Amino acid sequence: MPQHTFKRFDDELNELKERVLIMGGLVERAIRRALKSLNKYDMERAQKVIERDKTINALEVEIDEMTRTMLALRQPAASDLRFIISTIKIVTDLERIGDLAEGVAAITLQSENNPLTHLDSLNSLADAVVMQVNNALDAFARGDVDAALATIEGDKKVNKLFKGMQREHLSYMIEDPRQITVGLQATNIGRNLERIGDHAVNISEMTIYMVKGHDIRHVDHETAAALISGELEED
Repeated sequence: MPQHTFKRFDDELNELKERVLIMGGLVERAIRRALKSLNKYDMERAQKVIERDKTINALEVEIDEMTRTMLALRQPAASDLRFIISTIKIVTDLERIGDLAEGVAAITLQSENNPLTHLDSLNSLADAVVMQVNNALDAFARGDVDAALATIEGDKKVNKLFKGMQREHLSYMIEDPRQITVGLQATNIGRNLERIGDHAVNISEMTIYMVKGHDIRHVDHETAAALISGELEED
């Protein structure tokens, strides 16, 4: 993050970044708690994930207000403006990740009388997604373009794991119709996790924009790397 001669603005930017990282920490914990409630068959923990989503939503509103005030009063330019714009986008992704974690907890509550089974492939997907979110937030915190690129590339593994668990649960449902309900619930949880992975990619893309000024959304990994290295110029 850039340094300024205006210390008060520096303090405001640092506070904004700190609030985003606090929100990121809450979101990471929400994902982990939702997954733990699923694996431990802990309905009380699942309910707490849903209740605590209000805190994440409140932080989004607070950060939005901070960015609006800074844009209005400070009229930032160049790297400062990119930082604030990136923050606005990242906070939206974090709020949606929180909603998806809440969705996992809600499905867990729905399964109270019929526990989900065959969770190994789902847990492998979950581990990969949790790592993606952690890496994306760490890349943002450090302004690490290489780490952000690696996180974007890591989405291929998430997608592969999701497709694999989909096929696995489909086979269980075909073999035993009694598995249809739990199979669909497991697949819906997997879909939530896959979408969380997509939001981790979005955060990484905005980190690259924040640091380098390149908008690499909707371009392939090789093109993104070429833009960042300067081998390819934007139109």
